Amino acid sequence: MIAERTSRFALGAATMALALCVSFPAFCVGQNNPSVYTNPRTGADDPRVGLKAGLYDAGEASSGLQRIVSLPKPAGFAPDLASIAAYDAAPAPPPPPPGTPPPESGPQSGPRANYGGTNSDLAFSGTSLFVGNYSGINFYDISDPAKIKLVTSIVCPGGQGDVSVYGHLLFMSVEAANGRLDCGTRGFPTPAGAATPPPVEPATPDAAAGPHRPPPPPPSPDRIKGIRIFDISDLSKPKQVAEVQTCRGSHTHTLVLDPKDKDNVYLYISGSAGVRPAEELAGCSGADPDKDPDTALFTIVVIKVPVAHPELAKIVASPRIFTDPQTGNMNGLWKGGNHGEGTQTTSMTRGCHDITVRSDLGLAAGACSGNGILLNITNPVNPVRVDAVNDPNYAFWHSANFSNDGTKVLFTDEWGGGGQPRCRASDPMNWGADAIFKLNKGKLTLASYYKMPAPQTELENCVAHNGSLIPIPGRDVEVQSWYQGGVSIVDFTDVEHPIEIGYFDRGPVDGIKRAMGGQWSTYWYNGYIYGSEIARGVDVFKLVPNKYLTQNEIDAATQVHVAELNVQNQQKFSWPANFVVAKAYIDQLARDNALAPERVIALNAAIAKAEAPHSRSKDVAQLRVMAVSLDKDAAAGKTPTDAYRMRALAEIMKRSGTSFHQATNGSKKAVAGKG
Repeated sequence: MIAERTSRFALGAATMALALCVSFPAFCVGQNNPSVYTNPRTGADDPRVGLKAGLYDAGEASSGLQRIVSLPKPAGFAPDLASIAAYDAAPAPPPPPPGTPPPESGPQSGPRANYGGTNSDLAFSGTSLFVGNYSGINFYDISDPAKIKLVTSIVCPGGQGDVSVYGHLLFMSVEAANGRLDCGTRGFPTPAGAATPPPVEPATPDAAAGPHRPPPPPPSPDRIKGIRIFDISDLSKPKQVAEVQTCRGSHTHTLVLDPKDKDNVYLYISGSAGVRPAEELAGCSGADPDKDPDTALFTIVVIKVPVAHPELAKIVASPRIFTDPQTGNMNGLWKGGNHGEGTQTTSMTRGCHDITVRSDLGLAAGACSGNGILLNITNPVNPVRVDAVNDPNYAFWHSANFSNDGTKVLFTDEWGGGGQPRCRASDPMNWGADAIFKLNKGKLTLASYYKMPAPQTELENCVAHNGSLIPIPGRDVEVQSWYQGGVSIVDFTDVEHPIEIGYFDRGPVDGIKRAMGGQWSTYWYNGYIYGSEIARGVDVFKLVPNKYLTQNEIDAATQVHVAELNVQNQQKFSWPANFVVAKAYIDQLARDNALAPERVIALNAAIAKAEAPHSRSKDVAQLRVMAVSLDKDAAAGKTPTDAYRMRALAEIMKRSGTSFHQATNGSKKAVAGKG
């Protein structure tokens, strides 16, 4: 276990960062899009500043979130404590001299401690949680989230290990050079006489465009880069039933459902590794498109999987979604580089990191290196680009989420591949952040930036990463990972002024040297929030009230249940028309001062009477009268959001009255018939 650290280093780093801010103002204030709102950074009094470091015993701070349990990674995935102890005992590197600007990107130099297999993305089905890992997949039973327990593990190296689930099928991304068809861990022998290449680590997203990639390993017929498909009908005995090879592997993938096709599912494959040699997979070419029109670059891959026969899964399309419609040039979007002095250096757009689909809208949002793009996916085999945006403050477009009503898209920027600190007091608040766009008639318009606001240390890799919506009616709320920046809950209901409404954070994994850790993915699922922590294991949280969140809103969110959750296959939430949801709307209208305090008291009192066990018809009739008044007031609501909440509340009150009368009349008829 990492030895206990004091907070003096953290406070010293914060002081040095503030000095850098004075010396290098370009690093502290975004100089582009000055008219676009960016949330402010919090001060040194934020409880997240100066937390004690440690692997399992770090200091913690939270608001609106309560960690109810943590489960360490199992054997075969867990940290090597002897390696960590040796790493701690080695001399720490000297701090950078005053006046040194922050590094732009690139991996940390020198040796690192072994924290075991890196936990990655999450998928859910029923009472099961599937946690991807660079070394395989772990299956957990979450029938009682407070007593989460391991069911089984698949040791199966291959890189990032992103997972998704559909019925009895589990899909896993494979991208690293150590992925064997048989899930073996013995690697690949170098043929006699061949030069031994340097070790190849799983690719970081921005490495694909860089010139310093190590040479590829020798080709092998036993290697897989692409998608593994498992049958999980028996959760205790998963078995690999198919694999689909691709030229660039699968850094991530997205499960796509076609409402018109119930027999098949589709996978959008986003690969960012180098192109495999044709000697290993026939037909693969990494040439520029002007030299080879069949290049594996500048495309995504679409795989069709027959649900009843996954062994027949195959590639059915490689759509050129980056093509310039005027010239036909495949390299039709951002060419790489920066946007001018003081802007980010951005990767070339020749592949996507992640794609999030809304099948009900026929749309997908792609985070694609140098661009955020919008796709029409009404024909999932032939996605068509309808819009593309870029931003001078964005280094690497990483992932996306739609608002529940489909009028907003939140993109993340994974500056530095996730391995670098980007939440220091010296870092601009619109670098390594969220960019939130309005979506109207197929066009994206930048509305604001949001970034986890608590200053972090030089030791904590911190940048925007994976999150999901929390189904609070009347609000757009996302819970999001920030690696060692912890978990932040952002309310972007007001798309031009997002605010933080909750958080959870821990001190650095190591208090002297940089170590890779923190939350990779943090997703809401059926009333709880689950976090995939890179170094430690799995965290389970629940929402708790604070000044931004009421118990009624939490209760309303917990009424939404889904059978499966693959966050990149985003589902639209809906809520029952009941008093639990009604009280959440009342709390929101009260918080925004959209209703007078006496009106709020009267509404709550009327609902309390109507939902009482022995309520009378006049109590329900009063609700209907109040509903009519709310409908009228909605026309003069302070904001469109307040007007929506008033109308939604009025509708619930009207329906409650109708339900009461139907139930009462039904009871009378039953009694009369019996007599």
